Formats: sequence, structure tokens, C-alpha cells
Amino acid sequence: MSEQNVEFPSGAGTAHGYLELPPAGSGPGLVVIQEWWGLTTHIADLTRRFAAEGFVALAPDLYGGATTHDGAEAMRLMQELPVDRAARDLAGAVDHLLARPEVTSSTVGVVGFCMGGSFVLTLAAQQGERVSAAVPFYGLPDVEATDYSGLRAAVQGHYATRDRITREAVEATAAKIREQSGVQADVRFYEADHAFVNDERPSYDEASAKAAWSAAVAFLKEHVR
Repeated sequence: MSEQNVEFPSGAGTAHGYLELPPAGSGPGLVVIQEWWGLTTHIADLTRRFAAEGFVALAPDLYGGATTHDGAEAMRLMQELPVDRAARDLAGAVDHLLARPEVTSSTVGVVGFCMGGSFVLTLAAQQGERVSAAVPFYGLPDVEATDYSGLRAAVQGHYATRDRITREAVEATAAKIREQSGVQADVRFYEADHAFVNDERPSYDEASAKAAWSAAVAFLKEHVR
């Protein structure tokens, strides 16, 4: 089962997620988007770490409680996830954070990993000025199909050199973001494998994870107001 401790409206329905408040009790809002494994202990741990850095951090549960550590099962869960429902849940998470009294910012940041990394960029494009910082980790939406003309967020991307997501695809996405929105994405590559931040996976790379984490936290603190 996934980590869940909060529910919030999603369209006409209800979504669930994992929410952590910072030590001060209030701070800027941050949406944390899961990998294809679901809202796992790793994503909950990252959410707590972002909260410890001062953010009101919310990780929506896009799979409705399901988690897995099996690659084939994760692929099935991701493929069966209705894109429109995921979009509603993520938009609902933005609404929920901006409505919470503990959230001091008038915008939110969005950070995501693997599958969640691709959702980061599409959510930022859909939400416009409500998302001020978008930080994808080793995830990329369809290069041709995604429209970035609505994106207003600052973008910092973290990608691995040894990954099915190629440098060419990442750079093509950055070029499209610049062309359609005017935003110059800060894209960083690490000599590591896909999912190098996930310390529950064999692909974890401590040096790359620490460098990317420090850069992402500083970037979010700078831009989420």
C-alpha cells in the first residue's frame, strides 16, 4: 500500500496523497510527483526531506493506493493510468496547496521523478503562472505532442547519461520550451543511471543524487514565492 495521510478534491471526485509540513509550520508549496512505482516509501521520504527544507510538500497518489517494486507491474500501472485523471489529481494538488493556510507562496513548485518528471513539465504548461518552478528528474513527456506555450515556470532538469531518455531528446525538449514559452531551461546531466536519486534501487548514485538534490532545493527556494 502507498503512503497516504491527506485527501483533497479532484474535479468532482477525491484524490489522496502524502503531505508534510516544514518544521516552522508554514512555507512555500511544493507538489512532489511519484515514479512509476507509485507513492512508495521513497517518495514519502523525499516529501519529508523537502518539508525539512522548508516546503509544505504534497505528493499526490496517482495510483489510488497501489505500489509495486516489479518493473512489469509498474509498466502496467503507468499504462493503465488515465491521463485525464492524473491531470485532474495534479491540478487538484495545486489547488489544495494554494488554499492551505500553511502555504505562504502565491505559486507552487513542482518536482517529479521518472514518470513524475514527465508530469512536471505538462503540469507546469497547463497551470501557467500558478507554477513558478518545475524540476523534472529523469522524466520527459512526448517531445512532439507536448505544448509548452502556457509554461511560465523556471525549469531545472536533472538527467542521467546512461538512460533510455537520450540527451538528444532532453535537448530537443529544452529547445521547444524556449521556442514556445521563452523559458531557458537549465538542464543538467549526471554520469549515472536512470533513477540515480532513488536510494531503494540499485541505480542509486550517491554523488549524483547529492549534487542534484542541492541544486534542486536551491532552485526551488529561489523561485517559489
